[in-house]
Amino acid sequence: MDDVFIRQRNNVKVFGNGERVLMFAHGFGCDQTMWRFVTDTMQRDYRIVTFDYVGSGESDLSAFNSTRYATLEGYADDITDILEALNLTGVTLIGHSVSSVIGMLAAIKAPERVSQLVMVCPSPYYLNDPPDYEGGFERDDLEELIDLMDKNYIGWANYLAPLVMGGRAGPQFVHELSGSFCSTDPLVAKTFAKATFFSDYRSVLPNCTIPTLVLQSRIDSLASVKVGQYVTDHLPNGQLKILDTEGHCIHMTDHNQVETEIRAFASAR
Repeated sequence: MDDVFIRQRNNVKVFGNGERVLMFAHGFGCDQTMWRFVTDTMQRDYRIVTFDYVGSGESDLSAFNSTRYATLEGYADDITDILEALNLTGVTLIGHSVSSVIGMLAAIKAPERVSQLVMVCPSPYYLNDPPDYEGGFERDDLEELIDLMDKNYIGWANYLAPLVMGGRAGPQFVHELSGSFCSTDPLVAKTFAKATFFSDYRSVLPNCTIPTLVLQSRIDSLASVKVGQYVTDHLPNGQLKILDTEGHCIHMTDHNQVETEIRAFASAR
């Protein structure tokens, strides 16, 4: 696949001054701009790579394939395509929310290109599976959420955005996230939503052997502390850091804490 095509397809941005490379992967319904609170300062010390998954942000929507992106492996292929196009090795990959799992899949697929992984508010499975696992949701609840996307897409976006951001987030953050949801093509959003909320990657966690930092919000409606602990317990080389924050998008609402932890983790390599 042509390197220029991949960079254009995924709206890849490369900036910064450091020798160490940090790659930031955005979550469902988002785009790369939501990392700006972290990358604006980190670019002084690191080389930064940001991008949009196909169908998100300013990516090439014509490249969207509903079969490829029906599973998270398709999004992981976006990451490995970019890593190969830029000829990067030894990258610290930072993924928010579902991109924690997508990043894990990419790291397993291309271990020579990803040396560290940071998972920000991850969940390998959003459904409850009693008695040993509390994903946070019942299947009926998530199916109703998906149905709402078909019936009232704007209403879905306006319902989900404040839930994701959390009660302490300012209205500007809720508005930005809701706007990002609304700007995503409904077919793309529904495909990504199904891949995100109904996939179970718990069994894959032990296959990710690289050093992994799990950053967990103390109060998160989508991924609880119990989920963060589960992820850490099942990673061979994982460490958990619980931040005294609220919400699922802590790289926006509490970016200083997130940046501090990323810097400490990356420098310890």
